[in-house]
Amino acid sequence: MAKVQGAVKVNQERCKGCDLCVVACPLDVLKLQPKEVNNRGYHYAYMHNPEACIGCASCAIVCPDGCIEVYRVTNK
Repeated sequence: MAKVQGAVKVNQERCKGCDLCVVACPLDVLKLQPKEVNNRGYHYAYMHNPEACIGCASCAIVCPDGCIEVYRVTNK
């Protein structure tokens, strides 16, 4: 059976660090960048644990600014 691997792409400059995507992720893949900020002064989300992502898109669904794109890759 093929394993589905996900990938999350965050538009870091649009992200306002609301933390909704981090809370919505069932596998603890996303975190807010603790030290770096974007051009708007916000700590942005990033993939902290990329190998755990299954591409469920929960993060993209709850993002109020549409900053997140989720891709699915099937590994055989």
